[in-house]
Amino acid sequence: MATVQLDKTRIERDLLGAKEVPAESYYGIHTLRALENFQISSQKVGENLAFIRALAQVKKASAQTNLKFEKISTEVSDAIQHACDCLIDAPEQWSHAFPLDVYQGGAGTSINMNCNEVIANIALEQLGLNKGSYSHVHPNDHVNKSQSTNDVYPTALRLAVYYSLDQLLTELRNIIDSIYAKAAEFQYVIKMGRTQLQDAVPMTLGQEFRAFATLLKEDLKLIDSTRQLLLEINLGATAIGTGVNTPAGYAEQAVKSLKGVTGLALSGAEDYVEATSDCGVFIILSSTLKRLAVKLSKISNDLRLLSSGPRTGLAEICLPELQAGSSIMPAKVNPVIPEVVNQIAFKVIGNDLTVTMAAEAGQLQLNVMEPVIAVSINESISLLCQAIKALDVKCIQGVQANEQACYDAVMRSVGIITLLDPILGHAKCDEIGKQCIAENKTIQQVVLEQGLLTQQQLDHIFAFENLVSEVQSAQENLAQVS
Repeated sequence: MATVQLDKTRIERDLLGAKEVPAESYYGIHTLRALENFQISSQKVGENLAFIRALAQVKKASAQTNLKFEKISTEVSDAIQHACDCLIDAPEQWSHAFPLDVYQGGAGTSINMNCNEVIANIALEQLGLNKGSYSHVHPNDHVNKSQSTNDVYPTALRLAVYYSLDQLLTELRNIIDSIYAKAAEFQYVIKMGRTQLQDAVPMTLGQEFRAFATLLKEDLKLIDSTRQLLLEINLGATAIGTGVNTPAGYAEQAVKSLKGVTGLALSGAEDYVEATSDCGVFIILSSTLKRLAVKLSKISNDLRLLSSGPRTGLAEICLPELQAGSSIMPAKVNPVIPEVVNQIAFKVIGNDLTVTMAAEAGQLQLNVMEPVIAVSINESISLLCQAIKALDVKCIQGVQANEQACYDAVMRSVGIITLLDPILGHAKCDEIGKQCIAENKTIQQVVLEQGLLTQQQLDHIFAFENLVSEVQSAQENLAQVS
């Protein structure tokens, strides 16, 4: 158990008795007990600035609503709102006041009380009073008035996740733009398409990259639409959704006040009892993050395959060379950025399972597992942001096409026999393809040897515009030169 060296202290009391708290600390006895109880990881609540900001926004809206219902005085409300504004405007300056481990029991009560204590003590300073003078501004009786951890914590979590997704959407838009730029750059690079890792039919490298962009564009739309579900909140539900200890109309007004504080299109839940225990929105959101991770991993797999070699692989593209690839093999360079993106994808997929299990573990009127849901989703968002940025800046933007290798692969491929299928028939093309493989010959060599088509006809059919044509048939191509 961690111990705190106390030089100057103040005495605070709670349900379990009295305890010395550092005199200059903005947190109080509830936070101190949680510090002693939860030494689990190296991650601290104060590192999540979006969450601190969101908590302060909830507390500010609550202070406004309590004033409207005359539950606290104007002086106390103004002092609380001032404290909240301090946290909202510069959360990074107050991260030290939120030292709790992100992993904790109690359904977030420790975090809520940490916030209550910090706001109370900032408010007391604003009033010219000493920290801990809770008879004037009390963490529970004033800052937490008409609230419960069970509506404050999930509401703040929804807001924080909503804000955090801004950066993810920005990184997604950036990498999509970069991939589209590469698609335009590679629009005339002919290459072989593949299915089941076997030769299929020709395409352009531009088409391949454009498909990557489309993959991610779909997830951009999905995440942006899914995050709107976070705007339905249960503020005003208090302990279990019944609104105990709140005046009539409090919940509606609290949501209205929070809309004013945040500028977001918030709405109260249809059923506050259901909303207080349900974590379904996080299941959906985590699933969309998992889907994005899977898409990024697929793209990374393809980049690794397409750049494999440089002499014995596909070698159709070259990735930026970032570092030496081996401690024993000279001249080896590895696709390190796609590799790390793969690994991030695996972690996000694992986090999704954690969110699923935690959401399922809710019992009766509350789900106490929300802290690990918060950790998992926040980690997934943060990791995806960094992975996408690295993939964009350190990989995609520097990709180069090996045009000759791409073209040579097409011309020696058996797959281009597909373009002759409508002309010569499937059975005959099977025979030609089999002979090409057995004798290590090209399609053109065998077709000419058998006198099935002329060189002029083959040159036209296998011209660039026909190899990648999406509308013109082989019969039409042949007719033009017959």
